[in-house]
Amino acid sequence: MTSALCEQFGIDFPLFAFSHCRDVVAAVTNAGGFGVLGATAYTPEQLDRELSWIDEQVNGKPYGADIIVPAKFEGKGEKDVTAQKLADRIPQQYRDFINELLAAHDIEPEPKPKLGGTSLSGDTGKELLEVAMSHPIKLIANALGVPPDYMLEAGREHGVPVAALVGAREHAVKQVRAGVDLIIAQGTEAGGHTGEVTTMVLIPEVIEAIEAEGANVPVLAAGGIVTGRQMAAAVAMGAAGAWTGSVWLTTEEAETAPYTVQKLLAASSRDTIRSAGRTGKPSRQLKSAWTEAWLPSDGGRQPLPLPLQSMISEPVLRRIDALAAQGHKGAQQLATYFVGQGVGLMNKVKPAREVVREFIEDYLAATERLSNSLPS
Repeated sequence: MTSALCEQFGIDFPLFAFSHCRDVVAAVTNAGGFGVLGATAYTPEQLDRELSWIDEQVNGKPYGADIIVPAKFEGKGEKDVTAQKLADRIPQQYRDFINELLAAHDIEPEPKPKLGGTSLSGDTGKELLEVAMSHPIKLIANALGVPPDYMLEAGREHGVPVAALVGAREHAVKQVRAGVDLIIAQGTEAGGHTGEVTTMVLIPEVIEAIEAEGANVPVLAAGGIVTGRQMAAAVAMGAAGAWTGSVWLTTEEAETAPYTVQKLLAASSRDTIRSAGRTGKPSRQLKSAWTEAWLPSDGGRQPLPLPLQSMISEPVLRRIDALAAQGHKGAQQLATYFVGQGVGLMNKVKPAREVVREFIEDYLAATERLSNSLPS
């Protein structure tokens, strides 16, 4: 496929693959797409090791990194806010609530439960960005708001385009005015943090909004896209390509928790929900006893703000994943993970390279159908 975006990034097909797994990133890049490593949860030292490994695997082919620096979070703007000080803001009743939830599913609560890090507070954003820019990345992406000035400045300094995820047309306008180089319009069908507008509506809204600004900023479509025909539909609406995430969770290379993979393969498109029970912000994930427990409208607990909710949730959910893999029934009921509504079309474990190939073949078949539908 030839397009301006393919030429800009030196790729064969404008399929961008977000993954927390370096193996997926390298496999997609080597297959002609563009892998993007979710880097937020790493320490700077860990990220350097991951990117060095990718460098060795892709032999100069392009890839990128995604570093989340939220525009809003608990403690933002306050001086000397440490992880411990944030932990002190977590009410005891929330810790008790989690212990009760575990006990209700036959899981013994830990005497001194661990707290997760504050990666979603953006406090390591500058350090991670410095590490990323020391490698030959070709894209840096940010979510949950306009990228910080230091990210935009670093992108210009190093000649690395900066991308931003948006869930509404007004967000796209803010991003373009801030100076981002690539917009990822992510519909509510997507896994992870999403808004409420569907992909089919969001793509043309965002494109029109950008054109009204007189800007020439490419748009990648995201949200529930797990097949080439969906990608073709997005391109028909004006998108320059697709940004995908969920579809890589069931690839052979992925590091998805074993029982979660089983749940993903068995799930339908109706088995996901937007819940703030994992991070404190609405994010689409598999329905489970965990997500039910954090639905205030159904008698559940109101989640804490970002990053406090993730601090109490992530260590527990990792423990749940380990127990679920061992066959613990209560843990299997609680197990959940970020995934979009496209999960209903994900029903087989396959290599990432094969997923790329199927995307291309399905895309070509869809464009041929569209071409054949036109009068001769």
